Amino acid sequence: MAESSTPSAQSQTGTEEPTSSVAISPQPTPSQTTNQQVIEFASAPLTAVIDNLARLAGINYILDYKVPYGQVGPDGQPAPQPMLTVRWEGVTPEQALLAVLNNYDLQLVMDPKTQIARITKKDPAAPDPLFTKVIQLKYAGVSNMITAVQTVLTDKRSRVVADIRTAQLIVTATEKELAAVEELIDRLDTPTRQVLIEAHIIETGRNPESIKGIDWAGTLEGQAFSFGNATMNVSNSLTTLTVPGLGGARYSRSTSAEFYTGAGLALNTRSGFTPDIGFLNAQGLNAVLSMLNKDNETRVISTPRAVTLDNQPAELSVTRTYPIFQITPGTVNVAGGSQVQYTNVGTVLIVTPRISANDYIWLHLRPEVSSWAGIAKRVVGDQTYEADIFDFRRIETQVLIPSGNTLVMGGLISDAMGNQYTKVPLLGDLPLIGLAFRHESKSASRKNLLIFVTPTIVKDNDFRPTSTDFLNTPMPDISAKEPSFWDSAKPYDWSDLPKY
Repeated sequence: MAESSTPSAQSQTGTEEPTSSVAISPQPTPSQTTNQQVIEFASAPLTAVIDNLARLAGINYILDYKVPYGQVGPDGQPAPQPMLTVRWEGVTPEQALLAVLNNYDLQLVMDPKTQIARITKKDPAAPDPLFTKVIQLKYAGVSNMITAVQTVLTDKRSRVVADIRTAQLIVTATEKELAAVEELIDRLDTPTRQVLIEAHIIETGRNPESIKGIDWAGTLEGQAFSFGNATMNVSNSLTTLTVPGLGGARYSRSTSAEFYTGAGLALNTRSGFTPDIGFLNAQGLNAVLSMLNKDNETRVISTPRAVTLDNQPAELSVTRTYPIFQITPGTVNVAGGSQVQYTNVGTVLIVTPRISANDYIWLHLRPEVSSWAGIAKRVVGDQTYEADIFDFRRIETQVLIPSGNTLVMGGLISDAMGNQYTKVPLLGDLPLIGLAFRHESKSASRKNLLIFVTPTIVKDNDFRPTSTDFLNTPMPDISAKEPSFWDSAKPYDWSDLPKY
């Protein structure tokens, strides 16, 4: 509570100096700093209050002659001045001095050359003076803070400059603007909260396969046949065929192939068979009896974890780099070339947390699981081109869950069914006995992906206090130890032997 009498009410026309008392308690309140005091004045003249507060604040000053308070008039009498009765707690002497000067339209102007302040009256038409203050940032970045500070600087003369090396802001502004800047920085320059991201990525797969029957493909595909006792290898050009003649004589004749079969059978029907009797015989018999069931189960588990700042993305990845070859075919005048590019294949989880009220966490999740699937081939002209095939499975979602709870994402299921049948025509269609001339293969592939994500807000008491004597500990001796005489290949120095 503070009481202050107006100049007109406390003015005095006599030459007798009024009585005054000044009480300053050096003991600060427990919640204040050591510079904050209890300041009390009872019926004290304004000039006496200014003198006491300036001495406590360590400010050297001079009173402007235009200030009438305490000046001697033409009649030789001091000019009347107001009397103050105030009591302030938890303020510094400098704050109290500025409050008194502002109440009576006075200002404190520091002379940078003499370092002596001058107390003078405020000019109502003059703009507010500018003050420069260096503000140290504790947690926030200077680039982001400059944008926020500029929103409260309304005077065109005010400006803010950042020192990135020391994370400080140099603010030049009016007194009111500086107060608004300091209040804004106090609210924004706070430690950023952190979130622990724990993920469990489970991928299960099952590949059952069933193979049953007799496969005759090795017998009926890709065989070469012969006529009589000679083998025919027929091409698109004229071919010489040598066969045994009648009565043991041998002769040769030129013929052209006019009929071809996929099994290597070649016939010449224009002039009939030579010799008179011919027959077909297969070079081999190959049949495979299959009765097999296979089942393959796989399970891949990834458990990455990381700590990230609030509203900052975290990437958890367990990948393998695959090379991709890009081949440029050459021409008559330009030689061909190749380039190698790499792609990451595996498990990648990108999480961006943002802490909301009541310890809820908003999550933006982008999990991705990729794998190599094979090679694709394409023939263009007389050249064959190959390219890698990759499988990708992705989920992108946004959720709001309490801290410490687990989010489950699933449904990335892929099923592939395959059936293959082979049979001997007609024979494979017969009842019962047709089983001996049929072959079937059934396969299936099923993959399931489950992702568990648990975000947890990191509290201040989660960190264990540590202490280290690293700077006071001498560096250990890491010099290499000389090998023994038995292990060393260098000649032994016999000069080190003791002399007797």
